Amino acid sequence: MPDNPFLDPSFHIRWTALVPEQVEPSTEAAIGLTEESLRAIEDSPQAPTFENTFLALDSATDGLNRAWSRVTHLQSVADSPELREAHNRVLPRVSAFLARIPLRAALWRRLNAFARLPDAGRLSSVRSRFMSETLAEFREAGADLPAEGRTRLEALQTELAELTQRFSDNVLDATNAWQLVVEDESRLEGLPDHAKARARADAEAKGIGTAERPAWRFTLHMPSMEPLMTYVADEALRREVWHAAVAVGAAPPHGNTPLISRILELRAERARLLGKEHFADLVLARRMAKSGGRALEFIEDLQRRCAAAFARECRELEEAAARGTGLAPARLAPWDIAFQAERLRRAHYDFDEEQLRPFFPMDRVMSGLFGLAGRLFGIRVTERPKGEVEVWHPDVRYYDVHDARGRHVGSFYADWHPRQAKRGGAWMNYLITGGPQPDGSRRPHLGLICGNLTPPSPGRPALLSHHEVQTVFHEFGHLVHHLLGEVEIKSLNGTNVAWDFVELPSQIMENWCWEREGLDMFARHFETGERIPDALFLKMTAARNFRSACATMRQVAFAKIDLLLHMRAAEFAGARDIESLLRTSVADCMVPTEPPSPTIIRRFTHIFSDPVGYAAGYYSYKWAEVLDADAFTRFRREGIFNERVGREFVERILSRGNSDDPAQLFRDFMGRDPDLAALLERSGLSA
Repeated sequence: MPDNPFLDPSFHIRWTALVPEQVEPSTEAAIGLTEESLRAIEDSPQAPTFENTFLALDSATDGLNRAWSRVTHLQSVADSPELREAHNRVLPRVSAFLARIPLRAALWRRLNAFARLPDAGRLSSVRSRFMSETLAEFREAGADLPAEGRTRLEALQTELAELTQRFSDNVLDATNAWQLVVEDESRLEGLPDHAKARARADAEAKGIGTAERPAWRFTLHMPSMEPLMTYVADEALRREVWHAAVAVGAAPPHGNTPLISRILELRAERARLLGKEHFADLVLARRMAKSGGRALEFIEDLQRRCAAAFARECRELEEAAARGTGLAPARLAPWDIAFQAERLRRAHYDFDEEQLRPFFPMDRVMSGLFGLAGRLFGIRVTERPKGEVEVWHPDVRYYDVHDARGRHVGSFYADWHPRQAKRGGAWMNYLITGGPQPDGSRRPHLGLICGNLTPPSPGRPALLSHHEVQTVFHEFGHLVHHLLGEVEIKSLNGTNVAWDFVELPSQIMENWCWEREGLDMFARHFETGERIPDALFLKMTAARNFRSACATMRQVAFAKIDLLLHMRAAEFAGARDIESLLRTSVADCMVPTEPPSPTIIRRFTHIFSDPVGYAAGYYSYKWAEVLDADAFTRFRREGIFNERVGREFVERILSRGNSDDPAQLFRDFMGRDPDLAALLERSGLSA
C-alpha cells in the first residue's frame, strides 16, 4: 500500500510521511489485512498443507508488524505529544489483536490438522522446527485453554501493554524533566574538557548563560551524567545528581511503584492460567535455561564465585578513600563510589580512561568496525551519501551491506547521539526481514542500531569512551545477526532466537575492542592519527579487570532482582514497601554504602517497559557472556582474524537464526558445551 507510508513495503522507508495522524488509520488498515489473511487460513476449503497453514501464518502479520514497528520505533527516537497520544490510543487494539491470534480456535484446529498428517513428519528440519516452535508458542499463549481462560488472557495482555508503556513513558519524562545548571566553573574541577565543553554548548542551546557569564547544563542522560559522577571533585554536585537519578520513576507525576505491583500481578496471573508456577517458568520454558530455578541457580553460583573478590574490592575502596584523612575506613556515600573508584584506578595503574577518548573519534570507530567485520565475516559496508535515503533525523546515517559474492545482504540506519525526544540506552532492531525466498532469490534485510553516545562538542568530533566503543561493537553484533540471516522462515531468522542466546553475537564482538590488532584498525588520535601508545595500551589492559567483581555483582543484582520479582510475585506485589523488601533480598549483591542505595526497580525499563521484554530474562546477559567468552577462546587460539573461524561463526551461528536448538548451534561451532571457566578467567575471577 504505497499510498499508506506505514504499510508501504518499499525497502526505503518514507520517514517524513510517517506522521501521527496516520498512525490510527494505518494500524486499523493493517489489522484488517491481517484479519483477512488469518480468515483465509481458517476457512480454506483445501486440505491442510504446510504452505496453506504454517507458512501462510508466517506471512499473515507482515503488514501489521511493518506498520507497528515503525510506530514504536518513532516513539523511541522522535517522541512527541502527538505521536505518543496516537500510539497510546491504538496500543490496546494492537495488543488485544496480537494476543488473540494464538487463541483463535479455528486457526488452532487448522494448524493441528496439518501437524497430525504424515506430511508433517516429512518436513525439512527448518520447517519442522518452525512447526514445533509455533505449536509450543500457541500452547504457551493459551491455545488449549477454555473460552473463559482465553478471554482473560486477552485482557491481561492488553492491560500489560498499556501499563508497561506508561512505565517507559514515566522514565523518559522524569529523565527529561530534570536539569542541573552550574554557573561557577570552579565547581567543575576535575571534569574532562570534552564534557565541560559539551555542557556549556548544551546550556547555550537552551538559552542559558551568556558569552560573558557562561553556564554549564547537565542532565540525567549518561553522556552528561557519567563524567560528572566520575570526575567532578565537588561532592555536593555529585550528591545532587545522584538524588535526581535515583528519583526517576519514584515520585509523582512520574511514579512507577503502583505500575510495578500491577505488572507483577498480571504476569503471575498469566503464568497460573497457563499452568506454570510463576512467570519465570513460563517465559523460560523454551530458552536455554528452561526454568526460573535454573536461571537463579546460575546467577547465585556466579555470585558465590565472586563473593570474596567483591568483598575485597569494596573494602579496598573504603580503605583508599580513608587514606590521608586520619579517619577509620567507613562505608562511602553512593555518590562517591564512581569518583573514589576512578581515583583508586589512577593510583593502581596510572591510568585515566579519558586518555583513551582522543583515540576513538566516532567516524574512525565506525570505519574500523566495518573493516574488522569485513575481515571476520566477509562483508562490505558502505555509507550512502546524506540525502540519498530518507532518515528520521539529520544525525542518522544509512549503510548498505554486501557479502563476498557481491550480494546486497541488507542495509541499516545508525542513530548514535542523545536527544530529548529519544529514549535512553542503546539497542538494535529490525525493520524488514528478508532472506531466502521460495523462488530461490534472496531479499535484503533492513535494520537499525541506536545509542546515546557522547555527541560532538564545539570544534571537536564525537570522541567516545572505550565503554561506548564496546557499545557500538555490541549493537553491531546484533545487527549482523539479523543481516546475515539465511533461514527461509522469517520467524526463525536473525535475532528471533532464545533470549539467553541472542546476546552471544553481540557480546562476542566486544572482545575485539581489547585486542591490539583489533584496536589498531580504528583507534587513531583524532588530531595526530597516531595509534594508542604501547604504554597506554598496557595500562588499559592491566586495568581491564579493575573492580571486575563489583561489575559482575552489579549484573548479578539486576538479574536476581528480576528473577525474585517474577518467582515471588505475590510477595513483592503485595508488599507495603516493595523497595525495602527487594533491597533486603539482594543487599549482599550491592555495594554497601551509607546511605544505602535503592534498587533500580522504579526505572528498570529492561523488565518493565514491555509486556515481556527482558522480564525474567535479565540473567541472559551473564548467561550469554559465558557463551561469548568461551566462543572467543577459539578465535584467540586459531587467530582473531582467522577467516575460516569467522566463516564458521557466520555459517553455524549468525546465519542460522532459530533454525535449530541454540545449544546445538553452540556445539556446532565449538564442538562441545559451553565452559564457565573462560568467563571467570577473562574477568580475573578464576580461583
